[in-house]
Amino acid sequence: MPLSLDLSGRVALVTGAARGLGFAIARGLARAGALTVLNGRDATALAAARTSIESDGGRADVAVFDVTDRDAVRAAVADLEARHGAIDILVNNAGIQRRHPVAEFPLADWDAIIATNLTAPFLVAQAVLPGMQARGRGSIINIASLMSDLGRPTIVPYTAAKGGVRQLTRGLATELGPTGIRVNAIAPGYFVTEMNRALIDNKDFDTWVRGRTPMRRWGDPDELAGIAVFLASDAASYITGQTIFVDGGMSVCV
Repeated sequence: MPLSLDLSGRVALVTGAARGLGFAIARGLARAGALTVLNGRDATALAAARTSIESDGGRADVAVFDVTDRDAVRAAVADLEARHGAIDILVNNAGIQRRHPVAEFPLADWDAIIATNLTAPFLVAQAVLPGMQARGRGSIINIASLMSDLGRPTIVPYTAAKGGVRQLTRGLATELGPTGIRVNAIAPGYFVTEMNRALIDNKDFDTWVRGRTPMRRWGDPDELAGIAVFLASDAASYITGQTIFVDGGMSVCV
C-alpha cells in the first residue's frame, strides 16, 4: 500500500493554534490538504490566523473554547462534527507556563498548569474518540516537551505536566491501538515563540541555549510542521505510542 503525506479530505483540530507552535502546526496540516480547525480563547487572534492560512491557499475554521472546560470541549467538538464530520486528526498543543521557586510556587499556578497542559489533552481526546472509533481510524498528536525528559529550576509543575503528557500518550496508544487510532507526541526543545520571549531576550539564557544545543540555535516554529504532518498521515501508519524530540539535539548530549 503506497503511503502518503497527503491529508486531503481530513479534518484536523489544533488546540492553542492562534500563534506560535500551534499556528505553525495548523498551517502545515492545512498545506498538506487538511481542513484545519484552529482552537483558542481569543476570537480576534484566531480570525487573523484563519485569514493567514486561507491566504496561503489552505482551508481553515475556528472554534473558540476553553480546553480546560469539559462541557465546553464536548459542545465544541459536537458542533464541529455536525459541520465537518468526525475529526480525523487532533493536535493537543494548548499550554501555559509559570515560573517560581518551588518552595514558593502558588497552588493556583500549579492547578492552572496541570489543567491546561495535562488534563486538557485528556479531555479533548475523550471528546473526539467516539467519532474516530466509529471510523476505525484517527491520529492524536500531543505536544510534550524537552521537559518531559529533563528538568530545570523554577518550572517544576510544567515538568510534571509534560512528563505526564508523555505517559498519557503511551497509555492512550496502548488502549486505542486495537481501534485503529494512533497516539504520538512531539517534544519540542527551545523554539522562538512569544511564550519564550523573556528567555530569548535574556542574553545569558540565549547564550546558554545556543551553547547547549548541538545545532547552536533556537528552533523555528515552522520546523515542527513536518513531523506533525508525518504523524498525522498514512506514512506513519505503524507508529504509535512514541515521543519524538525536536530539539536540535539538546536531549542527547551533556
